[in-house]
Amino acid sequence: MSRYKNSYLSYFFMYLFWYLSWALSAQFISVYLLGKGFSAAEVALVVSGASLATMAAQPLIGAMGDKYDAKRVNYVLFGLTILGAVLFMLSDAFIPVLLAYGLLMALLNGANPVMERVATASPFEYGRIRIWGTIGYAAGTWFAGFLYQNVAPEAIYLALVASMLVTIVGLWGTEPKFKEAAPTGDAPREKVSAKTLLSNRPFLYYLAFMALRQGTVAAPNTYFPAYLTGAGMDATLVSTILSVAVVCELPLVLLAGKFMDRVPNKVLLVGAFACVVAQMASYALMLPAPVQVALTLLGKHPAGMLLIMTNLKVVNTIVDQRQQLTALALVSTAQNLTTVALNPVAGVVLDAHGYQAMFMLGLAGAAIAFAMALMFRVKDGNGSGLFN
Repeated sequence: MSRYKNSYLSYFFMYLFWYLSWALSAQFISVYLLGKGFSAAEVALVVSGASLATMAAQPLIGAMGDKYDAKRVNYVLFGLTILGAVLFMLSDAFIPVLLAYGLLMALLNGANPVMERVATASPFEYGRIRIWGTIGYAAGTWFAGFLYQNVAPEAIYLALVASMLVTIVGLWGTEPKFKEAAPTGDAPREKVSAKTLLSNRPFLYYLAFMALRQGTVAAPNTYFPAYLTGAGMDATLVSTILSVAVVCELPLVLLAGKFMDRVPNKVLLVGAFACVVAQMASYALMLPAPVQVALTLLGKHPAGMLLIMTNLKVVNTIVDQRQQLTALALVSTAQNLTTVALNPVAGVVLDAHGYQAMFMLGLAGAAIAFAMALMFRVKDGNGSGLFN
């Protein structure tokens, strides 16, 4: 057992199966709930409720991760995730579904900033660890569609429980070591407090456009699988397309150590946001399905993965080392706040005016966020060795 402790195998189990669990819970939620007879507006409320629960949980989880041992925090989160999956699987009425899915996604989304940070604190290069998260998410996306169409919709959540049990086995073996030295950045170093973080103007501006981008594209991404199945594609083909989109992250993850510590923060941000604008434009303009799929392969997960890594780097640049988990949690919380606010609007627009009107809202928000990213002033952040 001593050879297993802090081994590559332990990180493999934790990242592969945690991200597989996350994909199982989220990727087919619109298809799953619409198939159970809920309206688009009700689905939007369930997703918004999950975002609201996440928004409440993430600052607490981030603060706990900064204050206590991140590994113990993850034990609690992973155990409660299993409970949330079982409750959701057994729920049929709207209110139980709303509450159970809120609990499930608050725990999974709440753990995500900690999981990303742990990948930079293992004995291995970031890309060698995080790649298994990408593979796990791709596998979970495909597996969700397969189980939905060929076994039973509820089988998705039985698989999630099994996957989380393996994740806990992986967590048991990990021993991440966080760097103690504070990086060079823009945030004050004399005093560390919540007030200090909230008075950090570059961080607050960054928070604003990251939240806007997430809130306006969340609904188009949530409903895109339902849009495709409504257009005649079967669920397995849709899940295969979404799985391939996730696999398209792999080159970015594998090469993270080669370019993330060399390319300036601003260039990384602008590149990621430009891909998202192109993706939303293909939906809003109702371009042919092959074009939409191609831009989804580029914009949904590769750009999302680039933004995840860039988020780590930007926060490392502008926030004190001792508050970075809290800052990462605040970014996620702000993103969930805009999702809570805008998802119900998108659901109502979808019910009243159809998919194209909803996609136009996503394009407008993505374009504004892109313009804000262009105006963001931030140091290049190179030289920290964060991804090596």
